[in-house]
Amino acid sequence: MLSHSLDHGVLVITVHEDPGVGGRATLVAKISDLVQAYRPAPVVIVLDEPAARGPVVSAVLRVHRLCGGLGTLLSVATHSAPTRRALEADADTGGTRLVVHARVDTAVSAAFAAAA
Repeated sequence: MLSHSLDHGVLVITVHEDPGVGGRATLVAKISDLVQAYRPAPVVIVLDEPAARGPVVSAVLRVHRLCGGLGTLLSVATHSAPTRRALEADADTGGTRLVVHARVDTAVSAAFAAAA
């Protein structure tokens, strides 16, 4: 379902597939555990094409709220323009702005620079 790595001190979590509505809570829990384990590292969530769907978008928005409460920088990278628009439109605006990128390398570079 997902994998993770560190790239220049940035936690990169890649969601490979859509877990469906029934798997959304498990996905949120797995990502949340990784975010907390690697704190205070900034986080980039990469959505592979099969994962760029409604349940995953919802999960990412939940993690965004968690990261806001922890003071952890979160950004997202996905090639899907509709998914980028959905994330930007539905992100919680009360805390840290969710930054959404089209390219993974840009997302990681920006997160690294922001954390420096």
